[in-house]
Amino acid sequence: MPEDLPEPTARYLGGAGAGPRAGEHVVAPKNRWARAILAFRELVPEAWYTLDVTLSWDEDEQAAAALDFALVGFDFMARDGSSLDVESVPGLVRTLPDPLGAWLPGPAYHATTGLSAQWRCGFRMPAQASDLALGFRSWRNTAPFRVSGVRLRSVEAPSLPSPWSRLRLGAKPLMIEQDLVQGVGLVLRGQIVSDRPDEHAAYAAIRYRDASGGEMPLPYPDTVSVMGHGASVNLPAKPQARRFTLSLTPPIGASRVEIGLRTWEEADEAPPAVELVAPPEVSLEDPFRLESLIGDDLLDGAAFLSRLANRLGLERGAEAAWLPDAQAVPSPAILARARHLRQGPERSSAGPDGRIVLRLAGLPDWTQPDGSGWREDPFRSVPWRLDYHSLAWIPAVGEAGPALAAAWAAANPWGQPSDALSLHPAALSARAEVLARLAAGPLPEGADDALRTALVGVATQHGFALAEIVGQNAFGRSLHGLQAATALYVIARFLPRLPLAPFWIALASRRLGETFGALLSADGHFADPVLQRRLDCLSLGRALAEALGGQAPGPDIAARLEAGLAGLPGLLDPGGRLPPFGDAPPAGDEAAWIGRLLAARTSELAIVREAAPSSQADGLFHDTLTMSANSIGRGAGHFACTFAAPSPLGHADCTSFILAAEGRRWIVEAGGSESAETGPSRHYLVSARAHNVALLDGREPVAGPVWFAGSLRLDSASAHRIETRVHGPDVAHARIFVLLDDLDGIAVIDRFKGPGLHSVEGVLHVAPDTLVALAGPRRALAQQGARRLGFTPWVVAGRQAGLEIVNGRDERASTLQGFVATPRGLTPASTLSYRFVGDGLVCGGMMLATDTTLEESLSRLLVSEALRSFLAE
Repeated sequence: MPEDLPEPTARYLGGAGAGPRAGEHVVAPKNRWARAILAFRELVPEAWYTLDVTLSWDEDEQAAAALDFALVGFDFMARDGSSLDVESVPGLVRTLPDPLGAWLPGPAYHATTGLSAQWRCGFRMPAQASDLALGFRSWRNTAPFRVSGVRLRSVEAPSLPSPWSRLRLGAKPLMIEQDLVQGVGLVLRGQIVSDRPDEHAAYAAIRYRDASGGEMPLPYPDTVSVMGHGASVNLPAKPQARRFTLSLTPPIGASRVEIGLRTWEEADEAPPAVELVAPPEVSLEDPFRLESLIGDDLLDGAAFLSRLANRLGLERGAEAAWLPDAQAVPSPAILARARHLRQGPERSSAGPDGRIVLRLAGLPDWTQPDGSGWREDPFRSVPWRLDYHSLAWIPAVGEAGPALAAAWAAANPWGQPSDALSLHPAALSARAEVLARLAAGPLPEGADDALRTALVGVATQHGFALAEIVGQNAFGRSLHGLQAATALYVIARFLPRLPLAPFWIALASRRLGETFGALLSADGHFADPVLQRRLDCLSLGRALAEALGGQAPGPDIAARLEAGLAGLPGLLDPGGRLPPFGDAPPAGDEAAWIGRLLAARTSELAIVREAAPSSQADGLFHDTLTMSANSIGRGAGHFACTFAAPSPLGHADCTSFILAAEGRRWIVEAGGSESAETGPSRHYLVSARAHNVALLDGREPVAGPVWFAGSLRLDSASAHRIETRVHGPDVAHARIFVLLDDLDGIAVIDRFKGPGLHSVEGVLHVAPDTLVALAGPRRALAQQGARRLGFTPWVVAGRQAGLEIVNGRDERASTLQGFVATPRGLTPASTLSYRFVGDGLVCGGMMLATDTTLEESLSRLLVSEALRSFLAE
């Protein structure tokens, strides 16, 4: 059993302080600055930990319904106390107040009616860290809240692959090559760690080249020349001074810089272990940041170009030379290509009367009114608003497109958007590509240069914003980060006369390779657990590979793409849909999407069906277990289960599953939360209660190690075992599925082993419009037309403790149950809840079968010696 770590030391800031009882900390409602900081030392790098705390709040707290009621900030440190700028940590999210953290939901979201509740989170220690400072920070609370009973415990689990790619420095330099903007300085920021803190841990070797590629002669500004090392800048790794800033002033005529990061020692001199915590941030000097260029002014496109030319020291009117010639629509429009792979041809268009008819986010047609203020929200839909402000639909409306884009820009000056969602990365990147594409393409007859200038100016503004996002890696290694780098690359290709175009292309190309490599490994494993986002990643990868061809990082992206495509068709259910795990959007034609990804043939669905397993086939697609069957005369069957590790902004759906049998969907997910950004609906849809999982002692699972533990072949069936440590550090959990080959009967069994009395609740969401009834305390029945599915609890260890049907329960935000998501919100549907209790060991589950004969077959399998041994492993 894991032991508690020693009692942490505490310090307080901003009005926080010690409570009246030992180990209690009080955080005042002073928003952001009030913090109680607890320090833990000598943790194990790359080990999993769980944090348990007791939260208490005031009876008059007014922010009870805030999902971001308060924040726990995580400051990971090296042994000498240096804070580490870690990009991401499994189990935690990037936040504004602290680099990484976990949000504490308000009192309304805890399963208690009192003034205190238990809260738990899990995380994995970064590879270079050994110490941790936890900061319990005020955020939206209107009255003081209290933290007590803080327990940090390690989680025992097999060694699992590391999520971090190590950037080690040695005698062979780690190269960063970057094109420059003439007359503008370059800034690199980063952090190095070393086993041996040293004034001379590493250095940056600098080499400048001119426009023809020739090496420029020494000396260079802001560097020193060292015999055998050339122009160099020292990088220390002293305690509390591990961060470095390279402010480079390129010599006159320099077009490119090569920066080699390496140790001073040669390979045969036993250099110390030195590595970068993350890829260095790359940016232009401060006068060329977007905020500095715009200031407090509301600049239109033409004024922005004029100010940029002035800042570059060019003559008045020099920006006219940056405008592209009128020519055919340029290519490649990479994000537009990825959008086509996702949804097929664009459906929006200009109607016969010239009015724009928009068909966005799978919602009904909507006609844009004359004189639009760009504040419309006709369907009260977040996805629709994002699609609307992406302007990705504009190229489909023909000659009206450039004027519409200019109208959007006039109504949305930088810093004052008509709809704040227009700055969401999903909209920003797509819109940037559209603006650049329109600016470089042919304009309608009669349009003057002012329209092109306005479009070039707004596209350039977007380019500056994207360059800072990409250079600072603001979105981490995520799909949004990949989209931002793509849009920056496209802007530079569409507008090659801009003085910043070479700089943007080099920056974007490097980040494209890094980000795509982090999202999809060389052997085809994805970092993102959501299947639809994996398809988005593959779609963008396909578009990038086509556009880049043999140019780096195109070949590497193409190779990873082929590895990631393998096995996709087998994930589809009989209706051509992907399993809706994670933040899945409303169901679309995902079979056609996969078909477009795999090849360009006449019948996309036929491609999918050719490649997909047709009967009695099961397999693993990374962290998804699938099986399909197609019995003659009985209809198709499909089973899928996810064992992607839980994440704080994702869904608590680890080990959740769906089931179709005899051509009918029976067990479904409550749905994604893409349309619910906040509030009780969002909280419910990401919680374990909205998924077909088992809950232990009424507590949510947390991030932790999860792995597939093997399969067992049985008589006309198969068994599969998934191990998790997401229910606490002292509880070993296994979920075992027994699947009949025709998928007309399955059993799901959960095994929990840990000290003390335990209560287990299993949850099964039945498809809407299905009649569900109890036939006693040990039997339930679901019916769709003439088809039936029986539910029978099965106990291995412990005892059964109840069976109930829940439909539309919503008395408290923390107890919502019995709903499924639709494009218009939550819709009541039946959820079957079954319970078991036991001391030390609880093992039980549910048999699902389409008739009693199959139920008897499952029962015989469950009592067989082979399966009993499999359950007990």
